[in-house]
Amino acid sequence: MERTEVRGPHCGYVRSKSTSPAQITAASTRSQKSIAVLPLLNESGDPSEEYFSDGLSEELIAALAQIRGLKVIGRSSSFRFKNKKEDSKTIGQKLGVSTLLEGTVRKQGDQVRIVAELVNAADGSELWSRTFDRELKDIFAVQAEIAEAVATSLELTVLGAEEGSAKNAATKNVEAHNAYLQGHFYFERRNLEDYLKSVGFFDQATRLDPDYALAYAERSEAWAWIGDLSSEKQKEAWAAARSDAEKAVAIDPNLAEAHAALGWVRFFIEWKFAEGLAELRRAQQLSPWNPTANDLMARVVVYLGQFQEAEKLARQAIELDPLAYQARTSLARILFTEGKLDEADASARKAAELQPTAAGSHRWQVLVAIQRGDGEPALREARLEPNEGYRHFELALAHYVRGDRPAADAALAELIAKDRTFLAYQIAEVYAWRGQTDKAFEWLQVSLDNHDTGMLSLLINPLMRGLRHDARYKALVAKIGLPVSL
Repeated sequence: MERTEVRGPHCGYVRSKSTSPAQITAASTRSQKSIAVLPLLNESGDPSEEYFSDGLSEELIAALAQIRGLKVIGRSSSFRFKNKKEDSKTIGQKLGVSTLLEGTVRKQGDQVRIVAELVNAADGSELWSRTFDRELKDIFAVQAEIAEAVATSLELTVLGAEEGSAKNAATKNVEAHNAYLQGHFYFERRNLEDYLKSVGFFDQATRLDPDYALAYAERSEAWAWIGDLSSEKQKEAWAAARSDAEKAVAIDPNLAEAHAALGWVRFFIEWKFAEGLAELRRAQQLSPWNPTANDLMARVVVYLGQFQEAEKLARQAIELDPLAYQARTSLARILFTEGKLDEADASARKAAELQPTAAGSHRWQVLVAIQRGDGEPALREARLEPNEGYRHFELALAHYVRGDRPAADAALAELIAKDRTFLAYQIAEVYAWRGQTDKAFEWLQVSLDNHDTGMLSLLINPLMRGLRHDARYKALVAKIGLPVSL
């Protein structure tokens, strides 16, 4: 999730360069009010300090996003250009922005030097540059200084008279902030081992500053993912996720990340849908610029049958983070559910292109193909699926549509043998699609007993349409607590 740790007292500049009228015009013509912060380069001579340069880059994204009327590209898209040599024009076109903020960070002991440069994406020309030499304890002031310098320049080149808004830093404790940045660095690696590492650093951050709401909020997210990925730790992890989210909101009721963490817990873990939706809406209100907030809302409201809002939110998330895998796959899910198969297929293909190794990255292409009755394209896509469990699921559907019952049965048997716990809902989907109603309900009950979040799609899933007139279907919906609308 994007972060909103921003602003502090304004300080003077060490070095600056002026902007010519021609450069101002060039930066403004193609895509006004838009910027991307490219990952700052770590020049500390120590790869272990990369968490600091990455963290500062993200905090600058959050700081700039507070400027009203300014389109700021999200982390997922900006960080795709980390350690890549692409010219500014190509990057600007891919991200749909007119200006780029780039630079370097050198952290040595308690000293930090940051060189920031604002670039016209159209031709790569420098609009201005600044060098900031500070003590590490002044890092919050440095962030504010850079943000204000950028805002001042963009008011001249893009924003006109627009004004930025300010937020207080989430902690004034430099050591706690440093521990938080290390935790976030591991959190963003998105796997079980690194989620567990991130929790250790967030623990340090909250010990150093017991009122560090942002650290509690992100530790809640980490615990939620640990619970999803580890059945042995699930009960303990989800309890910790709930406790941390509630504490984050209690400490800072105006922190978007805190409400998002609590909304996730209420909706996806506790299945308290009205409460979860209310928390997530609050998060979005507090951070409307945040692509993750829009994507999360899109994923939630589609389960409640609010398709138009879901599609609108998903498209807004993509506008703010055009190269983010999750936003594209969320849109594919929504479009598939709406029956917009061509658009769903296009969005799913773009998602797979952005993150070809992601589990389920060919799921929506396969589901689109089977809805069309196109067995060969379904089989082709299923064979490309990188995750073994999802591949068996997709092959079971593809072979069935092709009329190859032995191959379909074999793929389904593999799915049941190897993933009966984690993919119980997908097993139910296969049986429902095949018209084997009793078997479908048998596996839906397993899914319910496992608290499988797949069950949340029961109201909207096209593969389950054949079950809707069965009394057992209505009983399941009632047990889950899903409303037709909120």
